[in-house]
Amino acid sequence: MRVLAALSGGVDSAVAAARAVDAGHEVTAVHLALSRNRESLRTGARGCCTIEDANDAFRAADMLGAPFYVWDLSAEFQEAVIDDFISEYAAGRTPNPCLRCNERIKFQAVLDRGMALGFDAVVTGHYAQIADGPVGKELHRAVDMSKDQSYVLGVLTHEQISHSLFPLGDTTKDEVRKEAERRGILVAQKPDSHDICFIPDGDTAGWLSRRIGEKPGEVIDAVSGDVVGKHEGAHAYTVGQRRGLALGRPAPDGARRYVVDVDVPNNKVMVGPPTLLDINVIEAIRPSWAGPQLVDGMKVGVQFRAHGEEISAVAFNTPEGFRVEMDAMARGVASGQAAVLYEGSRVIGSGTISRTRRISDADQTNANRLVGTN
Repeated sequence: MRVLAALSGGVDSAVAAARAVDAGHEVTAVHLALSRNRESLRTGARGCCTIEDANDAFRAADMLGAPFYVWDLSAEFQEAVIDDFISEYAAGRTPNPCLRCNERIKFQAVLDRGMALGFDAVVTGHYAQIADGPVGKELHRAVDMSKDQSYVLGVLTHEQISHSLFPLGDTTKDEVRKEAERRGILVAQKPDSHDICFIPDGDTAGWLSRRIGEKPGEVIDAVSGDVVGKHEGAHAYTVGQRRGLALGRPAPDGARRYVVDVDVPNNKVMVGPPTLLDINVIEAIRPSWAGPQLVDGMKVGVQFRAHGEEISAVAFNTPEGFRVEMDAMARGVASGQAAVLYEGSRVIGSGTISRTRRISDADQTNANRLVGTN
């Protein structure tokens, strides 16, 4: 096959491309320029897509003998990822920019362009597996659960998965680094990037304030209704947050308080005990199906964060997407996050959380009888 290898400049994408060459594919390498004002060097493991990364990607492609190109997708990245991130926080929701980047940039934009140029598939260094299923290709978890990236790939459609290759899905990270050293890949020990790539200093609240602006408001105790502090903008807070609250009045029992709700229209941040964060029902919109779609009443696993716990649940279709009723409480789940559904190791699909709530055991029993209804 003619495949397009997306080289980030890191060890994972370099080894994935090398394995594609070994498999006999005709490999062309591409590095994505996602910012027109890139830093020259990383700061440790923070950020990505720097000039240093582009140079590392070029060296990896040169070693493999693969043609190398840089694609400027900075305008698409600004609109689909950065602008979306700002608007979601401004609306009081908690987005996942890495998930959005995978959906709109690394696969939709790259795959669309690649297919138009006559390529058969895109190969990346993501830790996930693709297997043959009864109706075609299926997306599954990686062998190395500590590196599994199926959650951030949960937004991919069945068609996109059919034109994707993830050669590292059956390998651990340690094995990948050792293989890179054997191959003479110079980035074998390069640190993994983390944090949000366009906020390399990790100060998300400060970054948002500089773009949305500061709007002082009140922090309110959700139990007593008392004003217990001030904030510089409700958009800078997310459900489940504890740090950075700077509360002027401690709770009567001295316990820690967390953000339990963010009311952006009224510019209020509600805080309370962690038990107020416990929910067992979520509703999701804008579903994306990775393969065979959800069947009402299906037993599933649901995951809310990239390396979060999978919770057993029952799922139902709704007109806007799906509803999930969990067997255990989940804590700190916010609107705007992605809910990814699993059947065993297989990714069923994903949706954007639009509502969370907590229902009693009695309500749960009644709700389970209302299969497929809101």
